[in-house]
Parts: sequence; structure tokens; C-alpha cells
Amino acid sequence: MVNYHTISAKEALSRLKTPESGLSSKEAEERLKKHGYNELKKIKRKTKFALFLEQFKSLLIWILIAAAIISYFIGNIIDVTVILAIVVINAFIGFVQEYKAEEIIEKLKKTLQYTILVLRDGRQQEIPSKFLVPGDIILLEEGDKVLTDCRIISKINLQTNEAVLTGESFPIEKFVETLPADTPLAERKNMLYAGTSVVKGKSKAIIVNTGLNTEFGKLAELVQTTKDEIMPLEQKINDFSKKISMIITAFVIVVFFTGLYVGIERMEMLLVSISLAVGAIPEGLPAIIAITLAIAIRQMYKVNTLIRKLPAAETLGRATVICTDKTGTLTKEELEVDQIFTSNKLYSIKEAKKKPTPDIMATLKIGILCNNARDEKDKFLGDPTEIALIKSGKLLKLDKKKETEENLRMKEHPFTSERKMMSIIRQKGNIKTSYAKGSPEEILKRCTKELIGGKIKLLSKKRKLELEKAYQQMASSGLRVLGFAFRNLTKISQNQAENHLIFTGFQGMIDNPRPEVKKAIQQAIKGGIKIKVITGDNALTTKAIADKIGLKGEIIEGKELDKLTESQWNDVVKNKTIFARVNPKQKLKIVEILKKQNETVAVTGDGVNDILALKKADIGIAMGRRGADVSRDSSDMVLLDDNFASIVKAVRQGRRVFDNIKKSIKFLLTANVDSTLVVLIALLVGLPLPFLPLAILWMNLVTDSLPALALAVEPAEKDIMEKPKKGGLLTGIWLFILVGGFIGFLSSIGIFYYSLNFFGIETARTMAISTAIIFELFFVFTCKTDKSLFKTGILNNKYLIYAFIASFLIHIVALYTPLSKAFLFTPLTLVQFGIVIAASLSGLILFEIWKLIKLLRR
Repeated sequence: MVNYHTISAKEALSRLKTPESGLSSKEAEERLKKHGYNELKKIKRKTKFALFLEQFKSLLIWILIAAAIISYFIGNIIDVTVILAIVVINAFIGFVQEYKAEEIIEKLKKTLQYTILVLRDGRQQEIPSKFLVPGDIILLEEGDKVLTDCRIISKINLQTNEAVLTGESFPIEKFVETLPADTPLAERKNMLYAGTSVVKGKSKAIIVNTGLNTEFGKLAELVQTTKDEIMPLEQKINDFSKKISMIITAFVIVVFFTGLYVGIERMEMLLVSISLAVGAIPEGLPAIIAITLAIAIRQMYKVNTLIRKLPAAETLGRATVICTDKTGTLTKEELEVDQIFTSNKLYSIKEAKKKPTPDIMATLKIGILCNNARDEKDKFLGDPTEIALIKSGKLLKLDKKKETEENLRMKEHPFTSERKMMSIIRQKGNIKTSYAKGSPEEILKRCTKELIGGKIKLLSKKRKLELEKAYQQMASSGLRVLGFAFRNLTKISQNQAENHLIFTGFQGMIDNPRPEVKKAIQQAIKGGIKIKVITGDNALTTKAIADKIGLKGEIIEGKELDKLTESQWNDVVKNKTIFARVNPKQKLKIVEILKKQNETVAVTGDGVNDILALKKADIGIAMGRRGADVSRDSSDMVLLDDNFASIVKAVRQGRRVFDNIKKSIKFLLTANVDSTLVVLIALLVGLPLPFLPLAILWMNLVTDSLPALALAVEPAEKDIMEKPKKGGLLTGIWLFILVGGFIGFLSSIGIFYYSLNFFGIETARTMAISTAIIFELFFVFTCKTDKSLFKTGILNNKYLIYAFIASFLIHIVALYTPLSKAFLFTPLTLVQFGIVIAASLSGLILFEIWKLIKLLRR
């Protein structure tokens, strides 16, 4: 393998057998057959059928299928139909969401297809990028995307944005000279890499690798052969399913043998036990989870986050750490002037706008006159640094178009990496002026005078040292600093246009934070989420951004990480907030350590330096606008606007998912504890069976469907971002389930015992099952919130009201129509039904009194 950065451009042409006039069309066609298209194809592209089958991998789904089979053999076709319908609905929702997400990503890729200028057959041709081959000579200029790995042949003032590769927010200067073999990838300044872009200048380059052979491509192949991490929600559901199946099995065995012990016929007891088992399985849960996730995903899409896999929505809600990029995610990915230094005073751009001194205006004017960028109806074109200077002038009402019309361009001395400055001579009337900008050292070296308070004064050595200290202080706060100077020219001095200059000031630039990020950071931290910034950019710039967004914490650089022992790594990852100059392996290790520390980790990324970490994280978040295709393909979620604030908005929806799933589980399991205890205790105390098999399955059908599904659309609680989501699906709700189930048991068994003595066995069973059903329908309202309903009300979820009414009426139909014969129900009198209603309200009333007492104690 040739290390092209170590050989000259001429030798690269020779190695690739490319004439200076470029490849012939025939040769390019042959190479295309050999190397394939210049694109990153998926190695493991899933078929629609495979995507659909993936929806059945949950243990809970297989338990439900087993329950359907059992129900079929005991002749309960209604339950079979309901269970299978729920399984199919769940699979359909998951399939549709994942398929739609893949389609959106594919459309995104198509909108980002490019053409490129290439030398073929001795002439320039524009061709689609997929047809580029190794050995092609391409021509790049400002604004072009680099779509292959290339060796630079020639360049003019070439600068590239390599944030996708290195995390560095400032443009990188390129050159042609050879480099040592051990030069790191990010420092190979004679190479251009796929995924980067040209921000200034022009270049002729020879393609050395395309498609999967580019640096992007190699990592894409590695990532696609890496096994996906199982989503935390999938793991939690599987754990939940195992626990519930074990508990249900244990209860049913106890009930079965208890029934045999008290003398009930074996087959009848077997049917009761199986009915209890089927009834106890929360078969509505998969559909509830799927619907809850689907609703959240739709809401997340509205805030520019595309969820690719259903469980990722819930995972984001339980994230305890967000590891975020800096460039483009926290920041705007555009340079802006932040501070101006003139006349021995440092101004913020806002202060300068309020009090524009003559020296400030002179410095800004030089910035727009010594400038090749363009302002075309608020659309800025050109080098990012020069665009920033035009914008700072515009803030103080300096219009480039007007100024350049008044000051005609005569001659330019362009910027080069050797000169580290540029100047433009302009003429206004009979006066010619040289305007110069560049590195502070170079500008100060060429200045003999200074503009102070609108007056020109001599610049002493002592004063130069003071000015050097001033710009160093600006640079130490993470700013990119440029110096500005001018000189009025005479006929004699025109050859000295860049010497004996008059210094006016410095402008310090930074890629400023997005305005909404500071509030988002505060919301995340308040909600118990730790924020860690992991970037390839330098420490000073990163710290400056962290200060602006109110993110406090210690900083460490990649070179220091390399010196740490394993135990030190654990402490550093736990305690540090900002990780600068980090390479991909270090980022991956940070994610791995956080996961070992039992954190639920969300990681953002946009390019080649992020992909392995995206894959390893609990939830990988790729950038939609500037992200590479391979990073989007490796992610669980795509941030369509590349904005950190959108992640926090999506976290709110994710927390709503987590809350609503737990609310549904509380409701479903409370009902199951109630029915199981009623049968078990009745047998133990020598009472007849309160619930017959079909009645148990009827109760399961009425209560586990509409009310539980309505909880899936419960609105998010106001303080949801202040409550971190930790633990499993059963964490913190067992007491609620057991107490609620016990109150339900007392209500049902009490009604059964009372009515058995007064109305007979058939009426007693009808009243008992009606009490259990209506108890649950009332109890669903107390499951909707941990707060008192007196404070929150019950009307904020209209679907829950509809579900209550519909389920209530369905049971009324079963009681008072011929359908009652199928379930061995007896129509109840008005008094009997009133007794049932009174007993059914017990759970709702007792729990709301308990909540109210807790509220009053605060």
C-alpha cells in the first residue's frame, strides 16, 4: 500500500499511471470495472421481510404467541384473535417506523449527490461523483465537497473544513510538499479526504482511493460488520418478561394445586389455572409500547429528530449522559467576530455596536475592504473568516458593496501560508490606500504607527510588546485573532504597500454557540443528565464555548488521556466534562467506560471520527445535514438540524415514553394481582370459585385493551424534565401494584362473599367479576399520574375518557344482552349494580386520599 503523503505529486501521477492531461474515457471505464462505483454501499442491507421478522424477537412476543396457542386449545377463540391481533399490530408499527426512517435517510442521501469537475481526454468534464476512479485528476474550488481521497498536485490559497474528520472548527491550510510516513491522518496537509470540503482557494488533485477504499469507506466496512448493541428498552422488556412469566407460573401452579387440594375437579381447575395464566399475561403491553413509541417518534420528528428504531425513543428518554460534539452541534459552524481590541481596550461585538469609536470603525472597515468574500442579498459567499469580517462590519452599518464602490480595487497581494497576511490597494478619488490583515505577529512586525483615539501615534517596541500580550490574551480565550492595519500611499511608497503600516486593532473570531443551546444545557443538567463535550478541536476554543453555554467542569486533552492507567481512566471519565483533541479510539473508550459505570449513554457524531462510538453507545445520534452517510447508517437516531437543543426536546418525548409505559404496566399488573389473589384466597378459605375461566378471559379482554392503550397517549407531566429516568420497567412501582391489587382483591372478594349469602352463586360471580372489571376502569385514572387528580384533573387525556366509557358500555352489553349466557353472567338489579359501583370506587378513592395527604405534607 502506497502512503501518498510521503511521495511527491509527480511520483503519485507516475504510480497511478496518469498523464498530466488526465485519464482517457476508455481507461476510466476499465478502472471503474476494477474498483467499482465511488459510493459507500451497505454490506448488510435488510430486506423488507427481514425487517418485519425482526419485530418478533422480543421474549414478550413469544410469551404472547404461546398464550394464543394455549387459548386455542382450550377453545377461547376470542382471546386467540385478540392476542394475535396485538402481536401483528405491534410488528406492523415497528416495521413501518423503521422502514419509513430508512426511506427518509435514502432520500437524504439522494439530495446530497454531487457532480465533480475532472480532467478526462485532455479536457475538463463534469461527471457524477459515483463514476470517479483512482488516477482521475479532479479540479476543486471554494464550496466543493471532497468525495474521494486525493493527493494534492497544485493549489492556490487552499483551505478545507475537516471538522467531519478531526472536529477542528477552523479551516485547515493545505500544501503540496511531502510529509514523513508517521504523520497522523488529521495532519496530512498534502492530502484531501472524502467527507471534507473546500472553504477557500483552488486545487488540482489526483484521486488515490474511492468508495470503500477511502478512509471513510474502511471505517464504514468495519462498522457494518460490527454487531449492533442491544437497545436498553429491548433488554428491559426481556428482563420484565422473564420476571413476569416466572411470577405468573408460580402463582398459577399454587392456584392449581390449591384447587385440587380443596377438592375441585382436575379439568375444571386446569381450565381456571390456564385462564388465570393467560389473563395475567399483560398481552396489551407490546401494542401499548409500540403505540407509545410511535406517538413519541412522530413528536420527535416535529423537533427535527428522526428515530430509526422504535426502542431508541425510550432509550433517549432514559439517557443519563449525552456525549456531544462541539462543532456544528453546540455551535453554528460559522465563524463570527466576538471581540475587538482597539486603543488599548477590549470590546465585545455588542459593546462595539453600542459605542462605535473611530478606531473600531477603522478596524472593521479594513476587514471589509481587505476581503474577497461577497455579500449577495444576505447570502455570503467566500472564505469563512472573511465572511465573519463582513458580518461584523455590517453589524455596525458598514456595507461592503457601498464601501468597495467608493474605494476602487487596484491591486492585491494575496495571502499565503509563508506570508501569513494579505493586502489590497484601493483608490478613493486621488488617494490610494493599502489595507492589510493577517496574523497579529506579521501585522505588528510591519507596523510603525498606531491609530489611538482617532489620532496616529508612533509605535514603540514597548507598545508592540503590550499589543502582543493583548492578542495572546484574546487567543488564550479560544479566539482566532487577526491584526488590521492600513497606509495611505504616495507614488514613492507604492512599492512599500505592506511596510510602515498604521496598526488599528485586532478582531477575535469564534464559532459561537447556537443561541438556544445554553437553555437546553440547563434543562438537561436540571433533569439529571450529565453533558460531556468530546471534540477534536483544541482545548482553548472548546473551553470558551463551554463558558458561553454555562457548562462547567474540568477539561482534559487527548495527549493526556494517552498517559492514563485504567483506574485513572475511570476517574477521568467520571469527573471531567470536556475532552479536547480526542481521537476516535479515545472517544470509543470514553463511551465504553461510561457504560461500565452504568450510565445510559447518548453520543452525537457526524463523520469518520465518530462512527465506532455511535455504534457502541446506547443511542447513537448522527448529524442529518453535515453527517456522512456511514455515520447515519450506524446511528439509532438522526438529528435533522444538527442542533443539540433538538436532542433535549426529543429527550422530553423519550421520558414521556418511559413514564407512559410504566403507567400502563402499573395498571395491567395491578389488575392481574387482583384476579389471581381473588381465586387463590377464595380456594384457601373454602369459598366456591369466584371467577369462571371465560369470565377471567372476558375481564382480561375488557380491561387490558382500551384503557391500557389510552395511557400510551397520556400527555407529558410538566416537571418531566426534572425527573431522571433510572432503573427497569418495574423499578419503584411494586408497592403501588401490590397495594392496588390488594385493595382490588378486598373489593372483589368482599362483594363475592356478601352477595353469595344474599343472592346465590351465579349472581355472586357476576357481581364479583363486574366489581373487578369496573374497579380497574376507575383505577386507571389514578395510574395516570403520581400526583393528586385534584391537582392535575382527569380531562387532559380525552382518549382515556373515551376508553373508560367504551369499556364500561361493553361490559353492560355483556351483562344485559344474550351475550351474558356465553359468559354465564346474570343481569344485575339496579341495587346490585349500585353496590358494585360503590365497591369499585374504593381503589381510586383510597389512592387519591393518599396522594392528597402526601401533597398537603409538603
